[in-house]
Amino acid sequence: MTAILHITSGDIAGDLIAKSGVSGEVFVWHDILYDGPCRPGWPDEESLIARAAYLEAATGGGLSRAVILQTLKTQYARLETLPYMRAVLWFDACLFDQSMLCHVLTCLRIAGVETAELICVDAFPGIEPYHGLGQLAPEQLASVYPMRRPVSRDQFVFAERVDRAFALQDLQAFAELGGQTDAPLPWVPAAVRRWLAEQPDETGLGRLERLALEAIRSGKDEPWAIFAAAAAQDMPPQFWTDITLWARINALADRDPPLAVIEGPEARLPQWGGRAGLERFRIRPG
Repeated sequence: MTAILHITSGDIAGDLIAKSGVSGEVFVWHDILYDGPCRPGWPDEESLIARAAYLEAATGGGLSRAVILQTLKTQYARLETLPYMRAVLWFDACLFDQSMLCHVLTCLRIAGVETAELICVDAFPGIEPYHGLGQLAPEQLASVYPMRRPVSRDQFVFAERVDRAFALQDLQAFAELGGQTDAPLPWVPAAVRRWLAEQPDETGLGRLERLALEAIRSGKDEPWAIFAAAAAQDMPPQFWTDITLWARINALADRDPPLAVIEGPEARLPQWGGRAGLERFRIRPG
């Protein structure tokens, strides 16, 4: 029998898929494909180095450039083995996952993989609001496994178009993608519209920064309280994590003049495995 490789976007989802009882190996892809320097399609050495530098900064230095670079190289090397395996892709409907899905599909095609199966669950009975696979129990993940469908040629081709738009940060392409009503990957238009909402408005802030600032100005001063308030006001599925939000709050504090003041054992919120506990921080309006 052909070996199966399950590819997904997060460690939590990966662990749950591994516990679900479906046969095959689980491989978690790590990157933030909706942002940062990138080239369309398969990366070269220069673009991998640039992405490693970007991701090091995105984690506040919590992940070293060398570790990130090796992880990225390992990921693409793994895709090169897939012409000899059966690929099953598990991705959410959010911006984070859809940008990653399109990049992975593009790279699979470049690697000579023309068949793959896709699972994308945008709702699940009894879970509201539903954000993604990480909310499901292993047995619930097993129940959606029969929902997988072959990736069509149109979906592979469309994924290349989306991957190129994200790599080039092409606003005109995004405007067109966001307005599609019959996209081969039907979750992409909403994900693209959420990306467009992150572009700075007349105040210079994107949507997530505005949500964080509104929470701070309303009196929420603890990091997790700000997180809960922003999540309640944002549209599902939520693409961002605590790491993303802490970076946005740090950016608010770095503005001149600052829009937020961080009080705590360090000057900025730890974006990745920080030494100080988040309960020791308070965020005040600037």
